[in-house]
Amino acid sequence: MIQHQIEQKLREALAPSYLKVLNESYMHNVPEGSESHFKVIVVSDEFEGKRLIARHRAINNILAEELSDHIHALAIHTYTETEWQALDTEQVPLSPNCMGGGKG
Repeated sequence: MIQHQIEQKLREALAPSYLKVLNESYMHNVPEGSESHFKVIVVSDEFEGKRLIARHRAINNILAEELSDHIHALAIHTYTETEWQALDTEQVPLSPNCMGGGKG
């Protein structure tokens, strides 16, 4: 449910050409089925001419409600279309382990 909300809000606000929302909760020390750790990869023309901090602030503002009540960790990866085309998608950074301890 939280994952769907994240996807919907980001699609409505940023009209991304590419959006991937990954629930990474299973990688952390949380109950099975949790929706508390996410990674978002967003490619949008809205990021054109904006610095990384402004892009992240935009995502944080869009997801303010979820961040205040539901999300424990959010890895944000934002790109313009040009940046995305030049990127080998294998270069998208892995999310760090939770400081509370991970599984595996």
